[in-house]
Amino acid sequence: MPDLPLDDITLHYEIDGSGPPLMLLAGMLSDSATWTPLFSLLTDRFTVIRPDNRTTGRTEPKDAAADCALMAKDALALMDHLGFERFHCAGHSLGGLLTLELASAHPERVASATVLASGRVRAPRTAALFDTLLAIRQAPKGEEMWLRALYPWIFGHRFFEDLANIETALEAALAYPHAQTLDAMARQIAAFRAFRPEAEPANITSPTLILYAGQDIMVPPDAARASFEALPNAEHHVIGYAGHSIIWDATEEVAAHLHRFLSAHPIA
Repeated sequence: MPDLPLDDITLHYEIDGSGPPLMLLAGMLSDSATWTPLFSLLTDRFTVIRPDNRTTGRTEPKDAAADCALMAKDALALMDHLGFERFHCAGHSLGGLLTLELASAHPERVASATVLASGRVRAPRTAALFDTLLAIRQAPKGEEMWLRALYPWIFGHRFFEDLANIETALEAALAYPHAQTLDAMARQIAAFRAFRPEAEPANITSPTLILYAGQDIMVPPDAARASFEALPNAEHHVIGYAGHSIIWDATEEVAAHLHRFLSAHPIA
């Protein structure tokens, strides 16, 4: 289980596969395990690197500064440590914004950027959702109930066609040994509220793939697309049946898009 000591944290990461490096950055309330269904479809052609962002997974301590800009710096430090001068980067939700921050600040390093179910959208509704989930988790029996409240926001309609999926997802989440703690969740939500992206889309030169989830109510595709109109070198695709958790709702389609796009923009 590899870890990277940095100034104020020890960054945990997973690395699998072989080939050109592809770093995957998780979104809010998630860690490297969020990529579980997808990374095995990528490791035959790519070296897949999955860090646990600050406040999540096995990165310690949980009470370190949770600033999102620091998360992006941690990711770059990891690639330095691994010796990858250029790399592909893909991020889900908040991780998508971190991906664009890296592409903007270090265009010579980011060979391509992929953004999944994300947008430069200030959404008071989403902030209110996180506050509500935090409050539910603080209540009696909250560990189960906050997850039940989350699922309608992140999964598409197909997930709910078989209600057994809810119980399966809940059982797996409650059994996960590295789940984000309540205090760490509060710290990440505070960091999310304070995050003001510095990346200007018009200045991002890395080839960029943006995958929208057609049933995403956290980051609605129309609003997200409008926020990316200025990206000069981007292609846009909507996966109509997917919810915000596009990695789980549309695993094979996301993998196919990544294989095609990354192959079209090889690392020299």
